[in-house]
Amino acid sequence: MQNQTEKLRVGVVGLGWAGETHLKSYLNLPNVEVVALAEPQEVRLTNVGKTYGIEALYTDYRELVERPDLDIVSVATPNHLHMPVTVAALQNHKHVLCEKPLARSGAESGQMVEAARAAGRVLEVAFNHRQRGDVQVLKNYVDTGALGRVYHGKATWMRRSGIPGMGGWFTSREMAGGGPMIDLGVHVLDMILYLMKEPQVVSVSAATYSELGPRGRGSRNQTLVGTGGYEVEDLATAFLRLADGATLLVEASWAVYGKAADDFGVTLYGTDGGADITVKNYGWEDTLTIYNDTAGVPSEIRPRVWRGEGHQAVVRNFVNTVRSGDWSAHDGSEGMRRTEIIDACYKSALEGREVRVGE
Repeated sequence: MQNQTEKLRVGVVGLGWAGETHLKSYLNLPNVEVVALAEPQEVRLTNVGKTYGIEALYTDYRELVERPDLDIVSVATPNHLHMPVTVAALQNHKHVLCEKPLARSGAESGQMVEAARAAGRVLEVAFNHRQRGDVQVLKNYVDTGALGRVYHGKATWMRRSGIPGMGGWFTSREMAGGGPMIDLGVHVLDMILYLMKEPQVVSVSAATYSELGPRGRGSRNQTLVGTGGYEVEDLATAFLRLADGATLLVEASWAVYGKAADDFGVTLYGTDGGADITVKNYGWEDTLTIYNDTAGVPSEIRPRVWRGEGHQAVVRNFVNTVRSGDWSAHDGSEGMRRTEIIDACYKSALEGREVRVGE
């Protein structure tokens, strides 16, 4: 176990919204110091460094990960860089916190997990939405067994007009790995698997649609942010079979003509009760409903929940894991399982058939 008063030194790679959020979260923790930043856009790099008083600035991430004085590297780059940056950091004996998804594919995720095991270092994924107050309350409730056996669930994230960066890396299949299923679907997939105690997903039947983005519709700001085309889906839906016989529906959209604005949530159906988390436009109040019977009569419970800390809780938990010295169960396998499921979704949609996970 590392001395709790020993300062951990951190480098952050990628300084978009996620990277700056990681940075601020580290700065809020005791005995943690952010000492280096890497970002290819020099103006952004200089501005963020000046804002937070960080002097070691690099446009090449390799210079950062090779620093011998760093303990931790946060990776908050576009998806296609998650694997090379993470592997380089692990090979240089750094613990790594990587933004979701862990990688563009199960194969890339597997390389990252192997590197973490070989280095004997922590690799975690920043699934910040599982740290919401409503998710934590429902997790505690499910863990008591009050829902009985959960035999079916739904996980959705639907946007009416929310393509993030038309023409940029998000809409490039090569750079992103996919569209809303890998971007938003991975969040709600993580939420529901976390709530259900990590069941094994054995097969997937999925479909993807690209109807609005290629016609220039559905962009968050209706303007191009890059010169690329639209190469990914704007709606994906998947039916998942679990090893214990339970089933899940996962649906994600960036753009669809429907009632959603920017809404996500999960639904659980159990033998002794059910539950819904319904979040509209990132709200947090009155989002959780639990369904059961009271004295033989159907009833609803609406627990009072808190906002949750999101990335702050993710970073705190990650740092605590690093300090604990107990790293063997934190090798990125959980994140890899999510990318393997999403792989199966895209393969199923492409081939028009049910696909076994890992096939």
